Amino acid sequence: MDRDRFLTLALKNPVNVAIIGELASLALPDAWLVSGCLVQTAWNVLTDRAVDHGIADYDVFYFDPDTSWEAEDTVIRTLHARLAHLGVKIETRNQARVHLWYPGKHGLPYPPLTCSTDGIDRFLTQNTQVGVRHGGDGYEVYAPRGFDDIAGLIARPNPGPNFSAASYAVKAARWKALWPELTVIAAA
Repeated sequence: MDRDRFLTLALKNPVNVAIIGELASLALPDAWLVSGCLVQTAWNVLTDRAVDHGIADYDVFYFDPDTSWEAEDTVIRTLHARLAHLGVKIETRNQARVHLWYPGKHGLPYPPLTCSTDGIDRFLTQNTQVGVRHGGDGYEVYAPRGFDDIAGLIARPNPGPNFSAASYAVKAARWKALWPELTVIAAA
């Protein structure tokens, strides 16, 4: 699978299209729609399921040097108000402030990031290391691991500073129940 094929599949979900459009209109700094909602839409199209099958939430990353909770909460509330009509759960996180709360919540280190794509690089699985946003006259896609695992319905761990084998096992089991065709690579 190449970038264009992935993008075609991911944009078959009208919720993905609406969120990406709203992010562009709000002009949030370094904003991306990321992770599972993109990959799972592609899986759903590839396996002839409803485009929103199994999608628990839609993740938005942005990077604002204002690391106050109040600033992030304002963005969360704004997106919620503007996208409430979609009827989906949207998780919005300022990647500039993840290092402030992540260790306390998950008990794992989380060195500070310098941009939103740094956060994508730290995802639990390699197949979800993707992001899409408007760019120029079209879309920009960030996919440091490419698209082979997405096309092949493969879940592969992404070891890193915040990797948890237990969290990976839970996520992989949920996905396997929803997409039985999925091949799960065990964490080492």
